[in-house]
Amino acid sequence: MRDYDEVTAFLGEWGPFQRLIFFLLSASIIPNGFNGLSAVFLIGTPEHYCRVPDSANLSSAWRNHSIPLRLQDGQEVPHNCRRYRLATLANFSALGLVPGRDVNLTQLEQERCLDGWDFSQDVYLSTIVTEWNLVCEDDWKAPLTISLFFVGVLVGSFISGQLSDRFGRKNVLFATMGMQTGFSFLQVFSTNFEMFTVLFFIVGMGQISNYVAAFVLGTEILGKSARIIFSTLGVCIFYSFGYMLLPLFAYFIRDWRMLLLALTVPGVLCAVLWWFIPESPRWLISQGRFKEAEAIIRKAARFNGIAVPSTIFDPTETQDLSSQKQQSHSILDLLRTQNIRMVTVMSIILWMTISVGYFGLSLDTPNLHGDIYVNCFLSGVVEVPAYTVAWVLLQYLPRRYSMATALFLGGSVLLFLQLVPPDLYYLTTVLVMVGKFGITAAFSMIYVYTAELYPTVVRNMGVGVSSTASRLGSILSPYFVYLGAYDRFLPYILMGSLTILTAILTLFLPESFNIPLPDTIDQMLRVKGIKYRQSPTHTRVLKDEEESPTILKSTAF
Repeated sequence: MRDYDEVTAFLGEWGPFQRLIFFLLSASIIPNGFNGLSAVFLIGTPEHYCRVPDSANLSSAWRNHSIPLRLQDGQEVPHNCRRYRLATLANFSALGLVPGRDVNLTQLEQERCLDGWDFSQDVYLSTIVTEWNLVCEDDWKAPLTISLFFVGVLVGSFISGQLSDRFGRKNVLFATMGMQTGFSFLQVFSTNFEMFTVLFFIVGMGQISNYVAAFVLGTEILGKSARIIFSTLGVCIFYSFGYMLLPLFAYFIRDWRMLLLALTVPGVLCAVLWWFIPESPRWLISQGRFKEAEAIIRKAARFNGIAVPSTIFDPTETQDLSSQKQQSHSILDLLRTQNIRMVTVMSIILWMTISVGYFGLSLDTPNLHGDIYVNCFLSGVVEVPAYTVAWVLLQYLPRRYSMATALFLGGSVLLFLQLVPPDLYYLTTVLVMVGKFGITAAFSMIYVYTAELYPTVVRNMGVGVSSTASRLGSILSPYFVYLGAYDRFLPYILMGSLTILTAILTLFLPESFNIPLPDTIDQMLRVKGIKYRQSPTHTRVLKDEEESPTILKSTAF
């Protein structure tokens, strides 16, 4: 029985049809790039101080000294959440006393910002933080909003695969694209923090579901060589293009509602792609819809200017394809042996740490010195060479050392940041971007590496569990950024330390480069530093596998 790639080999690998599908599906990923990280500008926190109302009977001198000072990074700065008690200041003002000369300000009683806050408009005209006063006692709500978006991503990653298996790749792709765009549009009309957060959660569900559906659809339609480029460079780099568009939109549109409205426009334009992107013939075959699959293949052949065989699917082959069954396995198989337990635990730690680093650095760009829009743009730009370098490393160098080198690079420069003199803030920005480069490259490689470590019978399950750990890392990442309010370098110290520890952990994983993919749990490569007793059966299976090696060099698993 021939497989699908053999049946459709007459189409070629990189004809006009494949190029069209490659670029259209990659383009559908662009809105994901700015929707996922739009929180950088929608939930930005500008400089703010307690409001002193005009009705307060204060002289200009006392009004200028109504905010106490606090120590931050070795410098005295105005307090964001406290003011001197206005009733006391009014009495001193009425008596004609001079602040600092007649009155020791450090001895004065303080109070909360009872009249709200004055927010700087130097960077943002408005954000949800300024609209609903998500500062001081309520400052925990801003990172919670971002975390709940990533909770939506977690939920969406659970259901997206099942939905696309049940209803088709194309249907789910456009339904979730509409879900992402539609609920982003509804966020524009949010009347309170709770409404915005619930809608943001749903946007997160749509965002990951759209991404997964496009990824699967591309890997199933494209041929083997185009599939490798699509899965490792196409979707990743177009995601980065979307990320780079975000600060450009935000620079010209500084009101959060109008910015969010503008960010929905590309999603609406993507609806046109419905008439150009076909359903996956592989999925149609799995559903027994052979005539529809054959019609798509014939249309692709005509588009490529290729003569179509009179019979594409032989009746006996279609019967075999539709009756294929796989042995069922459960998630407990990921814990069956000591070796697979170690691989699973190490993969979970690896994915979670890399996700914390990637999203932590992406969300932290407003806290860097310099222009926030330039910093965010650079954070997106640096991903393009990171994905390209990762692809080259995957093709030619061992996985273990490539991963460890990228993680060591990212972690070490983050730890070095605290040693940079305060006046060299441009060097700080450069080092953060180098750290982002290393962690992004590792993020790209981890998909392939994890898929190669697990055997065929539980590969999707193993990658799925690891990906879930990544979502948990992204949920935690806003709180790493939040720690920067207490110590500017604390997020970098934590992310850098965790990244370096993970790099060391990577060195204990087995090397999978140019090694045949394992089919069974017994064939798995062994974790370093643990002694195993190899059975004769295992040795015989490995010898058989070496005669017909299959090597994974893409994320198309």
